[in-house]
Amino acid sequence: MTADLLRSPNTVLANAVDDALDVLRPRIREAAAERIVFTVGTQINGRPHIGTHLVQSLAFLIAEHARDEFGIDATVDFTALDNAPAKTISHDGRKCQLTYHHQLADHGIRALVTKHYAPLLDAMTRHTGIEYAVSTYTEQQAGPEFRAEFIRTLEHLDEIRYWLSPASGTAHIRLPCSVCGWAEKYADRTRLLELDDSGALFEAVCFDHGRYEADITPLGGGYIDLATLYRNVVKERSYPSDVAALHVMVKGGDWAPGCQLVDGAHAAIGEAAGPLPLRIFTPQILGSDGGKLSKSLLREAADAGLVMEGSPSGWLLDPSDWPGTHADYVNALSGLGELMLSNPRHFYRSYTTTALEALMTTRQPATSQSQAHGRPRNIQIYKQYFDLIASGEKTVEVRVAYDSMKRIKVGDLLNFTCRDENCLTRVTRVGRYRTFKEMFGTEDVKAVNPRATEAEQLRAIQAIFPAHKEALGVITFEIERVNPDE
Repeated sequence: MTADLLRSPNTVLANAVDDALDVLRPRIREAAAERIVFTVGTQINGRPHIGTHLVQSLAFLIAEHARDEFGIDATVDFTALDNAPAKTISHDGRKCQLTYHHQLADHGIRALVTKHYAPLLDAMTRHTGIEYAVSTYTEQQAGPEFRAEFIRTLEHLDEIRYWLSPASGTAHIRLPCSVCGWAEKYADRTRLLELDDSGALFEAVCFDHGRYEADITPLGGGYIDLATLYRNVVKERSYPSDVAALHVMVKGGDWAPGCQLVDGAHAAIGEAAGPLPLRIFTPQILGSDGGKLSKSLLREAADAGLVMEGSPSGWLLDPSDWPGTHADYVNALSGLGELMLSNPRHFYRSYTTTALEALMTTRQPATSQSQAHGRPRNIQIYKQYFDLIASGEKTVEVRVAYDSMKRIKVGDLLNFTCRDENCLTRVTRVGRYRTFKEMFGTEDVKAVNPRATEAEQLRAIQAIFPAHKEALGVITFEIERVNPDE
């Protein structure tokens, strides 16, 4: 893969930052969090396409980048949205739906995640050293925090209903029938009967079993299946007020306009119990007509006998059709994500499937240094330090001993990046120390930063890596510049 194929225009956001993750910096500076949890939610409605895989892989790459850049532990929370509709029918002019959870039950959902999603998630953990956990929407809605927050939002239902459903003002609160699991899709006959501090009593209608009641309390009651906007409002407000953790939602770029409505609902409800999570929007993948890549639209066109010009290659819709090994696919996908993260202009934009295919299938010449010595590790770095490395003045890079850093060895290639600039280096020596002070007692201060004193450097490094990070240990890499064309 080569950046020569990619030309990205400037945007308001890209022009305001030096790094794609600078949007996280204000909250990180004020929160003093010990870890960041990056949450990526996915509707588990069959095999994922390239757009889904891109968001998931970027969650890991962003977490890795944030960990290395900000010196904060990072993990990924993969949320399987098992309330996605598995079946939809029409009855007396009303659409009704059955969720994947109600069709497959917990064991079926876990099997689906293991089959279609775990292979990439496991590969990204190996690639980045970022661990992940799997949760489901079903588990989420059963939790007391989520249910209590949902009940609290009902006190403001009149104020938020047009934010949640601007066209009709009807909040889609689906409470599936306890007998069959079906619910009316738009919940237009669902009624809130009672609301008090102990919970909420609803009446709903099942096309097969008639009217029924659902008693929702913080600790139990019926299943709460909220429409997309409402679900996100409640989810964002129900994160635990844990000052040690900073929560970040990783969302596809198509979510950006919809979040205006989510934020409107937040404002109407008022201050949440804890800080709302941050959001970061990944590049959106477009079809040849400029619309979001959609397997369902392509299926509908095929069923109607329509031929769509510029239909994407099969592996873009079903990555199992990738013409190579799964490891090769993961490397290409990771390389694409790293390219996007290398410059805010590359990250805060959209890509057509044609561009994506070219970027993922184009390889650098096999004679290049990076191929000869293995795939280089990309390391984002600030401009002042990048220039010192590129000029050859800075020959020692200092990092905290994260597991991913401990895997770097003599001979490995480190590609330092800053916006459009790259500087390929090779590790010639690895040093390990207990503290930064011990490190400066051994390493040449001028090799770390020729333009700052030891005291100045120590203050700067400890400001980036607080004591609990320093306790992990310190690693130094002595580096030499490498010509990538050799």
